[in-house]
Amino acid sequence: MKLLTVQTATPAGSVALIDGNRLLGELFLDVRRPHGEWLLRAVDQLLGEAGLTAADLDGFGVTLGPGSFTGLRVGLATVKGLALATGKPVAGVSTLQTLAMHAPQAAMPVCALLDARKKEVYAGIFTWQEGRPRPLGPERVLPPERLLDELAGPTLFVGDGASAYRTLIVRRLEGRAHFLPAGLDAPRAAHAALLAAEVFAAGEARPATEVNPVYIRPSEAELNQR
Repeated sequence: MKLLTVQTATPAGSVALIDGNRLLGELFLDVRRPHGEWLLRAVDQLLGEAGLTAADLDGFGVTLGPGSFTGLRVGLATVKGLALATGKPVAGVSTLQTLAMHAPQAAMPVCALLDARKKEVYAGIFTWQEGRPRPLGPERVLPPERLLDELAGPTLFVGDGASAYRTLIVRRLEGRAHFLPAGLDAPRAAHAALLAAEVFAAGEARPATEVNPVYIRPSEAELNQR
């Protein structure tokens, strides 16, 4: 199964192309430029290097959130456009679960954290089962102090939220806190593609019109309307 997957929930975006479990290519994108400036060009380059067109694909994957509202909208709009043009289905996956893929077969719970600004983090806690990180509860946005109050045992932290609040995490959890290298702060489209393939295998991919972002936190516009 050939899938093209887009990850634009974070400033360090990427696009990946897989065939089954085989990675055909992955492009990492310039964090200094808005995602909308390079995304379609990156898709065209990746498909061209593989000798494929969008019509040759079996479907598309995309990180639905949480993450940057603008980044999520750009990625989803691009994937929806490609999917509608080709009539192919879409598998949406969690940004935090994708981030947890950096810690294969971790022996302890993995806490994936993205910096949500406003002194909060997007947080998801996962355990590895059957070769994938499985959620231990709902994904949330909350102050890191409140999250840390809930963590009792050893925990492996990953993501830019873990880097931003590392001092606080270590102070609160001491030896129970473990970290992946800072270079693994961003979720990868290649990992999102493997999760998307699982969605396809389960028969849970959807028409593009039925796939929506998962912001978790209300947007500023929504807050202003309240």
